[in-house]
Amino acid sequence: MLRSAERILTTHAGSLPRPANLTDLFVRRARGETLGADEIAAAGRDALRAIIPKQAEAGVDVGNNGEQQRVSFFLYLKERLTGLGGTWQRPSRADVDRYPEFKKRYLEQTSGKPASPNEGLPMAIGDVRYIDAAAIEAECRDFSDALKANPGAFSDTFMNAPSPGIVAAAIKNQHYDTDLKYLQALGEALRVEYEAIVRAGFVLQIDAPDLALERHISFKDKPLSVFIEFVENVISVINAALKNIPPDRVRLHVCWGNSESPHDSDVPLDDILPAVLQAKVGALYLPFAGPRHAHEFRCFERFPLRDEQLLIAGVIDPLTNIVEHPQVVADRIERVSAVLGNPSKVLAANDCGFDTSAGWGRVAPDVVWAKLRSLRDGANIASARLF
Repeated sequence: MLRSAERILTTHAGSLPRPANLTDLFVRRARGETLGADEIAAAGRDALRAIIPKQAEAGVDVGNNGEQQRVSFFLYLKERLTGLGGTWQRPSRADVDRYPEFKKRYLEQTSGKPASPNEGLPMAIGDVRYIDAAAIEAECRDFSDALKANPGAFSDTFMNAPSPGIVAAAIKNQHYDTDLKYLQALGEALRVEYEAIVRAGFVLQIDAPDLALERHISFKDKPLSVFIEFVENVISVINAALKNIPPDRVRLHVCWGNSESPHDSDVPLDDILPAVLQAKVGALYLPFAGPRHAHEFRCFERFPLRDEQLLIAGVIDPLTNIVEHPQVVADRIERVSAVLGNPSKVLAANDCGFDTSAGWGRVAPDVVWAKLRSLRDGANIASARLF
């Protein structure tokens, strides 16, 4: 994994705004319209080719394919896994439930959203297996081809894949004797995707909001110890799925959910970090821009990274259309660097994806690019002070 002894590198969480025509195709398919696979595939490739120069122009050092060809950061797996069927409704969020007036507004704001990540969720009703590697290999190939058309766009590249834990939480187990067996089956299935991404030459980013988010959803009525056991099980399954992948080719993204909600039911990072640090990955990616977790970089004073590990620090908020001042970005980077004691261990990023499900992004596309430019400018200011 790329690190720099000369300046702070910038990256992002993965999902970037999709063009309106592609989002419309995803929404129409989700509503049951019969659409030609070739039409969606062509629109996805067009979006992919367009998103690479946009990232480069914004000054992103470590870029990706923007998840343009996926309807969401995990629901695309409906087309790649066996054993899925039926539908169910995810539990509500504890932080939303405790504020009735906010909950009413929240439901009004989200009910009209396209391609909802919480509607039409399938269940596991049979053995869950990855169908074959053709789909992920094609996605990697498309990204490689687009990069060839934009030589030198990035210093390094990555591709995303979900944690088995978030898939287990969102796709309900109705088949396996225990949730642990289900989790292990998902880990073995996702291993196909993980290995294909690394084999294609990209760093693998595992998106694992489950390691924090599920405390106030699936485990909101259970003791903290039960949730920590879940986190430990997910990390163990991830490590097994990564058995053939060097740690320095993997970054693990952990967050509390990409929603503008109170977040005052979030589990503190202190409670989960010891378990998360057991992951055999080269970088941890955590959000420090949002007002609920901006202070938690200090946790690394008590629970330090391994010598070879990097920290990808969220210093840009993906939920507000306010463009952070570069000096603010620089200050945030410097605070994180001071705790780690080594600026070469820090990459700067946004907290979470800008469009984790197609059409759900709260930040206007032109503002997204302004934010990423400010990220670059702030990283340059911090670099001048730190190196």
